Amino acid sequence: MPILVFFIILSFSFYIFYKIKYVRSRRPIEKKMLNGKSSVALGLFVGLFGINQLFLYDTTLTYIIAAVFIVLGGFSAWIGFKVYRHHMPYAIREAEEMTKS
Repeated sequence: MPILVFFIILSFSFYIFYKIKYVRSRRPIEKKMLNGKSSVALGLFVGLFGINQLFLYDTTLTYIIAAVFIVLGGFSAWIGFKVYRHHMPYAIREAEEMTKS
């Protein structure tokens, strides 16, 4: 499925983008927020990769491995979203305080 390949590449690109922003950031709370965003992107990458494997091969082992990838990717994306949502208000407050100084 070409659309899945597009979303796999897109999610991996976002993962790289947020990791570069994470390394370049000097604010500690913003780093935690960016780490959550990158975790969501990596979780989507792994989950979509698992879904893509279901369409490529037709063996029992593929179904088992794809299920593991989908579960791990979904769990990683869910935890990353929770981390992002938790740190977002603190990152906004941190950015406001940095602009005032």
